[in-house]
Amino acid sequence: MGQAFPKAALRPFLPADAPLLAAIFVASIHELTSDDYSEEQQEAWASAADDEAGFGKRLASELTLIATLQGAPVGFASLKGNDQIDMLYVHPSAAGQGVGATLCDALEKLAGARGTTGLRVDASDSAVDFFRKRGYVAQQRNSVSINGEWLANTTMKKTLGAGAQA
Repeated sequence: MGQAFPKAALRPFLPADAPLLAAIFVASIHELTSDDYSEEQQEAWASAADDEAGFGKRLASELTLIATLQGAPVGFASLKGNDQIDMLYVHPSAAGQGVGATLCDALEKLAGARGTTGLRVDASDSAVDFFRKRGYVAQQRNSVSINGEWLANTTMKKTLGAGAQA
């Protein structure tokens, strides 16, 4: 499978991006996590974007990057504090094209440049393999209650070394 995909460009989050990123968030949950979560769990999880203003404030309060292909946003990721990947979502139409890896690479470099020695993420069951392949190690399993639904995830950590500098 030698098909080359165009590399995603990155730009910072702007408040006007909130509605589009909320749509990417919801589409990603509904279309990419059905093997691991029930419809009810997906609905509860996706409801975090129901309040677009609140969703936008959350993104604005963190270091949030947007990945674009041909100028169109196709994914986003946010760094909470200096050491936690809070969100990393890719639109289903761009899944498997390296967008998530580009976003994760950027957050790792930014965290390293801020002097952080390690990153952690609470990875959904659907994202555990993605993070494992990037060198993240599972630390513990979690159960999180969202709108009456219990969702499992895994806290994973990665030590950032000399290769993580910007």
